[in-house]
Amino acid sequence: MKKKELLQDVIRHIDITSFDARQVIDSMREMSFSSRETANAADILDRMINDKDCSIILTLAGSTSAGGCMKVYADMIKYNMIDAVVATGASIVDMDFFEALGFKHYKGSQFVDDKKLRNVYIDRIYDTYIDEEELQVCDNTIKEIADSLDPRPYSSREFIKEMGKYLVKNAKKKDSLIQLAYENNVPVFCPAFSDSSAGFGLVKHQWMKPDKHVSIDSVKDFLELTMIKMKALNTGLFMIGGGVPKNFAQDTVVCSEVLGVEAPMHKYAVQITVADVRDGACSSSTLKEASSWGKVDTMFEQMVYAEATTVLPLIISYNYHKGDWKKRKKFEWGKMF
Repeated sequence: MKKKELLQDVIRHIDITSFDARQVIDSMREMSFSSRETANAADILDRMINDKDCSIILTLAGSTSAGGCMKVYADMIKYNMIDAVVATGASIVDMDFFEALGFKHYKGSQFVDDKKLRNVYIDRIYDTYIDEEELQVCDNTIKEIADSLDPRPYSSREFIKEMGKYLVKNAKKKDSLIQLAYENNVPVFCPAFSDSSAGFGLVKHQWMKPDKHVSIDSVKDFLELTMIKMKALNTGLFMIGGGVPKNFAQDTVVCSEVLGVEAPMHKYAVQITVADVRDGACSSSTLKEASSWGKVDTMFEQMVYAEATTVLPLIISYNYHKGDWKKRKKFEWGKMF
């Protein structure tokens, strides 16, 4: 197994602008099971986009960015469908920032001998490959950015903004999510930021600068996202997977109440997941269950039990080609800070 032979077939990210899914979604609306749920999810996102007071938060967990949906999320920013992002560090750093530096993800196989992959420094994400040596370049780039900043605690949003600023001058691949978010004042939060390539870079930064260094303040993340919720009031969630991003965004309603502000439950919510609720894998709750915690209203909510790469492009293509995003105002919450 030679590394060069394994890293040949590049993952090509789907372009939702290149096809019109409106007819597919309209047909699925008349079907049953996951098809009708997918169409309903598209309709709820459409409601969010057309609600002039609604601010939309994308939450992102899992490996769909590496698996071919990276451009979908970037386009949601580019075409003003979302106003804030809450994601895992891996989605933002190991995938989006990594490719912005000029690196790629590759088609592979889940049936390969992983010990042999390790011998040639290839990491596997199910049936997708990533070059570990290139990932270490990503680690060191994070360190370089940290080295250039004033030594103090930063929210992940603040640090990711600096990553966007870095990409404006240094990106090998333009229009990454991070760069577009920076240019459009869309804040990006990674509440578990260190659980990613960024963690290795920041550890190295702190190891080399033990007395004065950058650190990540996840409490500041929570405060800043809650400030957005308290300012926006009317909000919708579009969630891929679950995990920390999902709970983090939902908890802003409860946190607002703790701070003495009566912010309403998230008015709209869509979650695309394959996780089962019975063992807590669905971040311990369906959207209806989240209503009992005072987080999500149940009038416009939809759970879609599907692997996201199969339905997400249809939902976003439908809303892109509908074109209502063109008349939607920009909230630009990044300017708050």
